[in-house]
Amino acid sequence: MNIVKKYGYLIMAMLAAACNNGQQPKDTQTSGTVHISVDESYKPLIDSEISVFESLHPDAHIIADYKPETECIKDLLNDSSRLVIVTRDLNAEEKKYFNEIKIPITAKILAWDAVALIVNPANTDTTMTMNEVRALMGGTSDKKYDIVFDNQNSSLVRYVIDSVNHGKSLPSDTKAANGCKEVVDYVAEHKNALGVIGVSWISSPYDSTGLSFLDKIRVVGIMSDSTYNNQKMNADFDTLSSRYYFKPYQAYIALKTYPLTRAFYFILREPYFGLGTGFANFLGGNQGQMVIGQYRLFPARLNIVFREATIQ
Repeated sequence: MNIVKKYGYLIMAMLAAACNNGQQPKDTQTSGTVHISVDESYKPLIDSEISVFESLHPDAHIIADYKPETECIKDLLNDSSRLVIVTRDLNAEEKKYFNEIKIPITAKILAWDAVALIVNPANTDTTMTMNEVRALMGGTSDKKYDIVFDNQNSSLVRYVIDSVNHGKSLPSDTKAANGCKEVVDYVAEHKNALGVIGVSWISSPYDSTGLSFLDKIRVVGIMSDSTYNNQKMNADFDTLSSRYYFKPYQAYIALKTYPLTRAFYFILREPYFGLGTGFANFLGGNQGQMVIGQYRLFPARLNIVFREATIQ
């Protein structure tokens, strides 16, 4: 055999073996190790989900990195995370990028979440209309609050700018804490504080009624624009009546009666059925959805029926 041809075949064989080894999955849907990136506003929930999943599959190890949503999306784009859990789908530019590099992406809504406004227990101002919320977040309100978010690049900031302010910036004196726990602590210690936070951080998963929040803060009840517009023509309409203001309870999230709601997604880039796929399927399955329900989000992938009931 020609020596050039001989070594040519050898090199080709070595390259083929290297490629096969590089593509060989090191994990399955129920075993191995995977790093995922998670919007930090969902840390209590995802910690619980991982605990349940790993108890069911002892050979599975899911390492969650909690960070601002923008960093999670970056991790997906640069392939440092195969699975991210965030509050938005990919935008047109991001989808175009994955199409160009021919990487299939799966994105699904797991639940509907609520953005809660919280105040100090000593604060008696615990109801607001959406007009009042917009004035506060836009810096035009007569009320003086220290508004505090979890992080300057968080999904909560993006949500308020996009969905409440319609693109308008937050007031220049808005504060950024070092995570959601610090938001709760700051509000608990400052009478003039107004915290913006995901509802899972202030709900007790051990309360079977789903009606209690943390004792150290108070949750603001909010009147939606539709409620205000429908009721303001009534002669007996009283904006101070508590029945027109809604807190972020699950039923009000599902029915959109509570106005500050947002979707909760997983986005997966995995070229085979690995542990990222297994965990995503778990989150969307019955057990994962039940855990989501315990943290007061409304599960999107369970068939839940609402019925009127009379309390005797």
